[in-house]
Amino acid sequence: MVIGLTGNYGMGKSYVLSVFRELGAIVLDSDDIVDQLLHDKGVICKIKKILGNCIENEDGTLDKAKIAKIIFNNSKMRIKLEVLLHPLAFARVEASLQNIKGKRRLAIVEVPLLFEGDYQGRFNRTITVFTTQKAAIERLMRAGVSRSNAMKRLKVQLPPRTKKKLADYTIDNNGTKQRTRSQVIKIYKKLSEEMV
Repeated sequence: MVIGLTGNYGMGKSYVLSVFRELGAIVLDSDDIVDQLLHDKGVICKIKKILGNCIENEDGTLDKAKIAKIIFNNSKMRIKLEVLLHPLAFARVEASLQNIKGKRRLAIVEVPLLFEGDYQGRFNRTITVFTTQKAAIERLMRAGVSRSNAMKRLKVQLPPRTKKKLADYTIDNNGTKQRTRSQVIKIYKKLSEEMV
């Protein structure tokens, strides 16, 4: 069973993913997959064709801060980049899932733009992690994202209330880690029962 896990920037998907991993689920983080893609020379060339050579560092790597500045201020550029990267990321997800051997297990795939990209059909179930916008902005700022950039990032995503309606399960990450953890455990048990 393959589950799509989503939630807006700064809502706490990484923590939820770590709890699922602890419980025994196979977890795939699309941010990690995209990060791998951003080190692929062929992908770098394609990104430079879209965004220009200004996004490249002297050592040939991509300057993620410059990329973020461009795409969160230019929706056309952001969409072009998503059209390039999303199919490549899903191809890697599929390859990883094909390589899983042995007993049947839950696979949780973290996809920030799950509903925005209309990707829910790729998954057996979906989960939305949500918190208040204030908490999300505070988390992003702690991670080094400025308040204005945090707002720009959140504006390109569907509102949490919409994602909550679209998801099969929701996780309220406004409380303590223990409270969030107990919700993850409950959902893990339900999904495990569905597999039997």
